[in-house]
Amino acid sequence: MDYKTRTRIARILVDDAVAVDSDVTVLGLARTVRRSKGVAFVDVNDGSCFGNLQAVFAPPENFPVLEKILTGAAVRVRGKLVRSQGKGQEYELAADSIDLVGETDASYPLQKKRHSFEFLREIAHLRPRTNTFGAVNRIRSKLSYAIHKFYQERGFYYIHTPLITTSDAEGAGDLFRVTTLDVKNLPMKDGEIDWTSDFFNDQAYLAVSGQLEGEALAIALGDIYTFGPTFRAENSNTSRHASEFWMIEPEMAWAEQEDNWDLAEEFLKFLFTYALEECKDEMDFFGQWIDKEARQTLESVIKADFERISYTEAIKILEASGEKFEYPVEWGCNLQSEHERYITEKALKKPAIVYDYPEAIKAFYMYLNDDGKTVRAMDVLVPRVGEIIGGSQREHRLDVLEERIRKMNPDHMESYSWYLDLRRYGTRPHAGFGLGFERVLMYITGMANIRDVATFPRVPGWAKF
Repeated sequence: MDYKTRTRIARILVDDAVAVDSDVTVLGLARTVRRSKGVAFVDVNDGSCFGNLQAVFAPPENFPVLEKILTGAAVRVRGKLVRSQGKGQEYELAADSIDLVGETDASYPLQKKRHSFEFLREIAHLRPRTNTFGAVNRIRSKLSYAIHKFYQERGFYYIHTPLITTSDAEGAGDLFRVTTLDVKNLPMKDGEIDWTSDFFNDQAYLAVSGQLEGEALAIALGDIYTFGPTFRAENSNTSRHASEFWMIEPEMAWAEQEDNWDLAEEFLKFLFTYALEECKDEMDFFGQWIDKEARQTLESVIKADFERISYTEAIKILEASGEKFEYPVEWGCNLQSEHERYITEKALKKPAIVYDYPEAIKAFYMYLNDDGKTVRAMDVLVPRVGEIIGGSQREHRLDVLEERIRKMNPDHMESYSWYLDLRRYGTRPHAGFGLGFERVLMYITGMANIRDVATFPRVPGWAKF
């Protein structure tokens, strides 16, 4: 069979780019199969858009293969595109022939009814065929392009950082180990595992971030960004945590924290604008079926001037609020979602960039301020969720960075020796941040669980498919 000659349904229903009376070949899945007196209908969907193209067969006796076509079957339909006589559709296909390419049976789990997201996670290999997850994957694709468009148009270079590393970029553990050792017969030396016998001659892990390697490339190339998978072995079974997710991490040489603030605000507004303008059908769907305020939420962020406030100012706002927070507020505490949402939704009524956090609660690589107590960290907070971007100006002073690593763990000095070289040879100010792709997809679409914006979610206790 010739599968190359086909017309995507989006060209007909969305682009309106196919002339009436054109001969058309459609390849897709049968969504519904219906019969009435003297005529049969097969609604075909090829994934290129929400809409189904209705193929009309008259008389159905001339198409005996229709008896074998059930919901979920893969079909090829040829015919003439005509204006529809029915309601709710502009075009239909007056079919000349239909081929059953891939059979199915009555056990096909995606029958014509609403299914819960919990059920669909159990069949993640089939759920992209539904309207919701077709929309999720189309908008995921379109926003991936938007990310590259944003940075490429601003002179950033796209670089690839390793997925296997010997260092913990966050300095906080929660790493997946990579090893070829026989766990039932581990090599030992002086009472400890002999990691020199492992594949990489050292302990190796899946990367939690590409930031440290990104810094090396930024110092060489100027402005760079990464966009790829990252891994966290954090045992957080929540709707916002995943063990594998994609991260966008720009890094700018010759940049300080103010440059970081500006880029983060511009980037978020660009993504939200792109979603509203270039993903209209998907956004209309999410607004109707998932979150009626999805569009309004994005528009309010786009129009707002992000407030810049220090962590110390944020703590004062929270302490003066009179609110009874679940987590007590005092200088030095980690801001929780309830604190961040109060700041954006009640106190400021707009997105905020909180900066200069206590040194004790932030990563070792962040620039230490002159007060010796705070670092040039930033979190971008938005209404409804709180923190959506985290970043910092990096510590580029060799002596200060050495002391920070020593304070964190003296045993790490050797594994970070290459990172210290970046400060030893031609050091300069630089800054960057990270944005979790799935987190921003949740915000844009209104989907409530990160498991439903990841194609095949990886979470504690679940790595199926």
